[in-house]
Formats: sequence, structure tokens, C-alpha cells
Amino acid sequence: MKYEMPARIRFSEADSNGVLTLFHLINYLQDCSTFHGEDVNRGLRWSREIGAAWVIAAWQIHIRRLPSVGDRVVVKTWPYYFRGFMGYRNYTMETQEGELLVSANSEWIFMDLKNNRPVRTEKNLLEIFGAEHEEKLPEEFGERKIILTQQGEQQETFYIRDYHLDTNHHVNNGQYIRMAEQYLEQGFQTVHFRAEYKNQAYLGDAVVPRICRVENGYQISLENPEGISYFTAEFLAI
Repeated sequence: MKYEMPARIRFSEADSNGVLTLFHLINYLQDCSTFHGEDVNRGLRWSREIGAAWVIAAWQIHIRRLPSVGDRVVVKTWPYYFRGFMGYRNYTMETQEGELLVSANSEWIFMDLKNNRPVRTEKNLLEIFGAEHEEKLPEEFGERKIILTQQGEQQETFYIRDYHLDTNHHVNNGQYIRMAEQYLEQGFQTVHFRAEYKNQAYLGDAVVPRICRVENGYQISLENPEGISYFTAEFLAI
């Protein structure tokens, strides 16, 4: 069974044109799977008790149309596969009338938070999440790994602040996207989006952005001063 989260787009979630931002779209998707976990007793309290949590490894998102302020939508999610310490989950965002607005795939790693290393998950998680009969979306989302096509242009270094962090005390996955979006040209509309999370950034860490202009869009890498990437994203207009 797919987990559903009805919602209405808020003014605070929109850009200057009144349209939902990519950052807030990611928050809707993330919140939906968070609530799914809470409702099957696999949420934040459970994670704190066992000292482990799901950490995002990759997003692949297709955007057909983003909703506007006041629009009512339904966000749906379901896991479709678990293997070892990896979990795979799909999402959709639809209008109340059933128009598909967004489809997404995600890959997650189950991490021991104390030792910062992957650990195996429970074997019956599909059953726990009520998704043992759900299949993955029949779409081609592209590869998880993003290979930069050029060296790119280095931008000014900035530092991680406390408002970038989540409950695991490292940078929230949506915040990386907000950081990267500021380097897109004004008015750029993302249709296909991929993100790969490589290393965790913490309070006070330095971030060096590297921007690559590619056909139909951008590739953006957020790196430490030694050139090791925290996060790489690809924004394409078609």
C-alpha cells in the first residue's frame, strides 16, 4: 500500500512567481517518508533508541509541473526494495484530481550513527511498511552516480551554519539543494534532477562550490577545501 500525505502549497514555500521551489518539493517528499516511518513505529524515536537512521544517498526526480500557492496536492511514497544496508523508495506528487506532477526515486543507506558506518536493516521491512506488493515506478531515472563532464568554475567558499543541520546533526539533504540552486541562472526551470550524497558535512565545515555548465543545464559539486565532494547535483531543463 502506498502511504499518502495530503497537503496544500503554502506561500512560504513558493518562489517569486508563486510556484513551489525545488527545495520545498524535496521537503514534501522527505516529510512524507518520515511520516510513513513514524506511523509504522520506525520513526525518529525508534532511530534514537537503536542508534541508527536512514541517510539519503541519491535522488532522481522528474518534474512535469510544479504546483502553485494554494494548490492542494497528494504526496505518495512506498519502499520497493531493501538489500543489506540499502533501501529504495519511490514518490509521486499529484493533484487532488490525480494529475501526476512529480515522480521520484531515492536510495538510502542505514547508518550506525555512533560509528558512522552502514549496518544491515531488518529483513521484513517491506512488510513492516505495508509495501510488500508495491513495485517500483516504470520510469528511467538515470544513474545514481553523477560524473562531472568538466572541471567547472570554482566559487567563493562558505561555511556550514546551525540552520543547515537536521536531527542527525549533519547537513539536511534539502539544504544541499538550496545551496546549489543559488548558482543557477535566474528563471532556470528544472525538469530533471539528480543528486548524489557522498560525504556528510557538519557545523563549521568549509564548502567550496564548483559549477559546470552542461547542455540543457548545470552540474554542481559542493566540496571540501581538499576537493572531496559532499554533494553533487545535476539540474536539467529538458
